[in-house]
Amino acid sequence: MEEEAGEAPELDRSTAPRDFHFYPLDLYDSEDRMPIFQEESSRMRREAHVEMTSEPRGAAKGRSQRHFEGEVDELVRLYGLEDDHELGDAFVDRNMPRIEVSEYPPYVMTRGEPAGEQRDWRLTEAAAEAEDLGFGGWGSEGQCQDLREAYRYTHGRASEEYECYVIPEEEDEEEAADVFCVTCKTPVRALEKAFEEHKEHEVTPLSKALESAKDEIHKNMYRLEKQIIEMENFASHLEEVFITVEENFGRQEQNFESHYNEILETLAQKYEEKIHTLGEKKKEKLEALYGQLVSCGENLDTCKELMETIEEMCHEEKVDFIKVSEEWLFYINRLRRFLETKTDVDISTQPALEDQSLDFSDVEQLLGSINTIPVPSAPVINPQAPNSATGSSVRVCWSLYSDDTVESYQLSYRPVRDSSPGKDQAEFTITVKETYCLVINLVPNTQYEFWVTAQNKAGVSSASECAVYMTAPSAPIIKSKEIRSCEEAALICWESGNLNPVDSYTVELIQAETPGSSGVTESVVGIPTCEALVQLQPQQTYTISVRALNVGGPSARSEPATVHTAGSCFRLNQHTCHPWLTISEDGLTAVRSVRTTSAREPPPRSTRFSRCVAVMGNLIPVRGRHYWEVEVDEHLDYTVGVAFEDVPKQEDLGTNSLSWCMRHTWASPRHKYEFLHNKMTPDIRITVSPRKIGILLDYENSKLSFFNVDIAQHLYTFSCQLDRFVHPCFSLEKPGCLKIHDGISMPKHVTFY
Repeated sequence: MEEEAGEAPELDRSTAPRDFHFYPLDLYDSEDRMPIFQEESSRMRREAHVEMTSEPRGAAKGRSQRHFEGEVDELVRLYGLEDDHELGDAFVDRNMPRIEVSEYPPYVMTRGEPAGEQRDWRLTEAAAEAEDLGFGGWGSEGQCQDLREAYRYTHGRASEEYECYVIPEEEDEEEAADVFCVTCKTPVRALEKAFEEHKEHEVTPLSKALESAKDEIHKNMYRLEKQIIEMENFASHLEEVFITVEENFGRQEQNFESHYNEILETLAQKYEEKIHTLGEKKKEKLEALYGQLVSCGENLDTCKELMETIEEMCHEEKVDFIKVSEEWLFYINRLRRFLETKTDVDISTQPALEDQSLDFSDVEQLLGSINTIPVPSAPVINPQAPNSATGSSVRVCWSLYSDDTVESYQLSYRPVRDSSPGKDQAEFTITVKETYCLVINLVPNTQYEFWVTAQNKAGVSSASECAVYMTAPSAPIIKSKEIRSCEEAALICWESGNLNPVDSYTVELIQAETPGSSGVTESVVGIPTCEALVQLQPQQTYTISVRALNVGGPSARSEPATVHTAGSCFRLNQHTCHPWLTISEDGLTAVRSVRTTSAREPPPRSTRFSRCVAVMGNLIPVRGRHYWEVEVDEHLDYTVGVAFEDVPKQEDLGTNSLSWCMRHTWASPRHKYEFLHNKMTPDIRITVSPRKIGILLDYENSKLSFFNVDIAQHLYTFSCQLDRFVHPCFSLEKPGCLKIHDGISMPKHVTFY
């Protein structure tokens, strides 16, 4: 039994012993349900009866499913089996057979069905037999197993035996919105528009609202890009002003520090000088006083000596006095001389020092020189930065690498003519305070020579080296009449619009399904010449503009031109036209008038037909399939076809190996049609004269086919050796006109050839 239970699970495959009775876990009030909970069972039967009688079968099914889940949860709580692990194998005998529970939703019984049909259809035949044997009651191990499976089903959990997940039924997805409510700004369904709250609101198709939102986003993005550019320029301007303020502050700080140190040094020097002078005067006074003090001491000593000597002599005896009379006379004379000598008792110098008057004139001069700054050095003008110019303005920048203080700058400039800058040209000067200047009112695509000087209160610096700046080019001019196109490409031609050469051109494409759409979808850059072959998508409309570029930046956009890729478009080439032919202004009609007098013909040229009265068209040089139509008069002698560019202009079309043509000659009442190549034509007769001829040029298959457009008839097909590009050619043997219809899609009957 265990081996059979371990096999891959299949519907209705479980087995059970003969003596095993099983009652299905039917919680929808079956007649044979075990009366375990009498009160609860009767209450549930009454509720189920009310719901089944008052609701349709579909609604009852949904409510029964919810009741089924609720009752299972209630039973689980009663048995205390909320934890999934408690519903494990611990409550079930390992040798007991398992009854499979299908992943399909349970069958909902109605009250009127017989009890024999209430057996759950998910049970296998063996399980049904086990039910009939009468084993099973709520609280038994078998019932616990089934309860576990039912609990897992209602909660979307995996069956332990089959390891699969029961996924509840999902509600049907809501219908997708198909219109857009303009009033509420939200997508809605058409049904909501008719019956719900959007009934009175303005609605539009969702696709149209999406396109309108895309256009609005493109416009806002363009405005945002423009605002970003303006903010970046303003931020750059602020940064330059910030740097200039920092530089000026640094220079002023260094200047103040230098002058401050110089003043301190001057004051210290004056202090040393004054102290030294006072010391010298002090020394001089002290030396004078000392000399006077010494002299006074000497005089005192002399006086004392004389007085003592005289006193001694006066006390001696008379005899002794006579004996020493000579000595006495000596002292008397000495005393007389001493007394006659005038003693200086005045102080030779005063103790007070004279007041020193300090001279600070030089310090004052230094203080005044703080505001007296030197003349600045010459600035250094920067080379022109990319994209720094427009057609009428240019941004010039320079730098000051010294520590000088600058109050303003004078920017001078003059145009450069004939590669000789600085000769006989008017000069212009602009005064600015920053290290940059936007010079306006200039000539497009023109070189200008710039130089700059710095100035302050001290004077003007020498001029910087000259630098040549260039304005952006003028907008090119598209030659709308010379645009050639086909379903896959277009050849755009334009005039530069500038006297001086430019570096390159850029072609900008706008794919416009509606006239109001905007935003460049593609750009072709780096075009060196005044024409470009641009790959396009078939059956589309493009708005094309051109910009010119040089070192100064891009020009403004040219006037746009519109190209339709519905078919091949070309114009007749005036340079190949025979003098007797006249080309219309739109380049699509060739007219040969009646010549009454012999007019003077221009001299022959290698590009102009001289014998055959013919003209060639400028077909776009793109391989593929090209189709155009020619409207003719059935009584007109004409030739239409294709030819190489170097076809002999002195020969008729079709008489050489470089042209393939259809020729019509009318001699009343007979029409003659020839398909000529190298003077050879097949024997073909055309019964219905075409009034409009369709021509299909197929490069891929090297074929040229002719058709009668009015009756959709194929006339003839050439097998050509098209190793080069060919051009449409047209010839009129008699007065008349040919009208070309181009830019049209190939008819269905043409696509088979």
